[in-house]
Amino acid sequence: MPELAFEDYSVGDVLTGEPMTVSREDIVAFARAFDFQPFHLDEAAAEQTFAGRLIASGWHTAALGMRLLQQGPFQGGSSLGAPGIDELRWLAPVLPGDTLRVSLTITGLRDSATKPGLGFVNALLALANGRDETVMTQRFTFMLARRGTQPLPPRPVTVGTPSPVAEPDDAEPVPYLRDLAIGATRDLGAASFDADAIIAFARAYDPQVFHLDDAAARQTHFGGLCASGWHTAAAYMNRLLTTRARDVAFTAERGPVPESGPSPGFRNMRWIRPVYAGDTIRFATKVTDKRASASRPGWGLIFARNTGMNQRDEPVFAFDSTVFHQWAPPGE
Repeated sequence: MPELAFEDYSVGDVLTGEPMTVSREDIVAFARAFDFQPFHLDEAAAEQTFAGRLIASGWHTAALGMRLLQQGPFQGGSSLGAPGIDELRWLAPVLPGDTLRVSLTITGLRDSATKPGLGFVNALLALANGRDETVMTQRFTFMLARRGTQPLPPRPVTVGTPSPVAEPDDAEPVPYLRDLAIGATRDLGAASFDADAIIAFARAYDPQVFHLDDAAARQTHFGGLCASGWHTAAAYMNRLLTTRARDVAFTAERGPVPESGPSPGFRNMRWIRPVYAGDTIRFATKVTDKRASASRPGWGLIFARNTGMNQRDEPVFAFDSTVFHQWAPPGE
C-alpha cells in the first residue's frame, strides 16, 4: 500500500481513477441499512414520490465517491484523515446501472501552523456518470505528512464493545413546513458502533487502514479502530428516518402526513472527534430556517443543524442540511 505524502500534490493537479458501475442491488442494500426512503427501495413506490423513480441515496453516492477516491487518486493508500466537508452538492440522481468515475482537482496546499511536517490539501471531488452528467461535487480538505516526517504518536484510546441502546418510544407530530417552527429540535436517539460494523462499512466504501484493522489502527495517530466519517453520516440518516417513522405513524393516526423529499446537498460537515469501536453516538437535528420552493409548487426547503455526541457528551459530528419538504396540504 503506497505512502501518501504532501509533496505528491500540486495546485491544479487533476487525478482520476477507474470507473465503477452501481447496481440496483447495491442501491437497495445501502438504503435498507441506512436510508430506507421509498425512492431508494422500490421502483413502484418511487413513482409515487417526489423523486419519481428509483435513485441511489445521496449518502450512498458520497460513500461511493470515497471508495473511488481511495482506489483511484489515493492509489489504495491512506491519508491522515479529513476534518470535514465544506460543501457537498447532489446535482443529478444516480440510477441503477450508472457507471461513475471520479475526478479530484487540487485547489490549495498549506502547512499546518501547529504540527511541523503536516499539511492540508484542499480539493474538489466530482463524480460523473456515463452520460457525462456530474452527479455530485464535494469541496473538502484532507491531511498528509511530508515525506520523511516522524509519524504523529498514537493517542490513548479505549476501544471496546458498545453498551446496548434502547429504542426510544417517543413520538411527535410531523407538521407541514409552513407550520414548522424555526428552532424546533428533535432528539434522534443513539447509534452504537462496534468493530464488525466499522470494518464492514470500511471494506465496502472507505478502506483506509485506521478503519479496517484495530492492530494497524493502533499504530496510527488515531490510536485505535475508528469509523469512516461516511459511516457516521449514514448512521445519522438511519436515526433520522427511524425517528421519523415513529413520528409519521403518530401523525397518521390524527390526519394527513406531509411528504418529505430528497436533499440537494449540505454544508459545513465536521468530523470533530473520531468515532471509535465501542462508542455510542446520540444524534439531534435543529431547524435553523425554512423557505417555500420557487421551482416546486407546494414544496419548500428545511434548513437544519445536525449534531452527534458520544457517550462522554463530547461533540463528534455536525453539519448543516437542506431537505425538500411538503409546504402545506394540497389546495392550500
